Amino acid sequence: MGESGGFAGLAGGGAEGDDAGLITSRRTAGNQRRYHRTTLRRVAFIRASQSVGMPLSVIGGVLGFLPEDTPPTREFWVRASACWSEEINARIEKMERMRDRFTECIGCGCLSFEQCALVNPSDALAEHGPGPRRLIEP
Repeated sequence: MGESGGFAGLAGGGAEGDDAGLITSRRTAGNQRRYHRTTLRRVAFIRASQSVGMPLSVIGGVLGFLPEDTPPTREFWVRASACWSEEINARIEKMERMRDRFTECIGCGCLSFEQCALVNPSDALAEHGPGPRRLIEP
């Protein structure tokens, strides 16, 4: 993105949003990427979204509401906020579970704490899949 990428907070050679299909560009005869002027606003939206932990798949879903080469509008932000409410609430709930349960058995299968044998005898939670089941599932 070169010089314009600096305004958006991107390194000169990086075009992660482009590579992920979130922004579009055209190529010149010299194989340089050229972006529509509204792309900087899209890049700013992508960067802001990533800074709060939104995965590119969620960002792409929200950007799907915005026609190509159209800058984000107030209506877009309202719709994006509504789409993210569910995702944000789920993340908050998962973090609260981690905060509240992390010092006890989390169902990871280690069975190293005395409490694990009571809460997850014989690693019964393994039937629900790998990983810390009590943190992942409500």
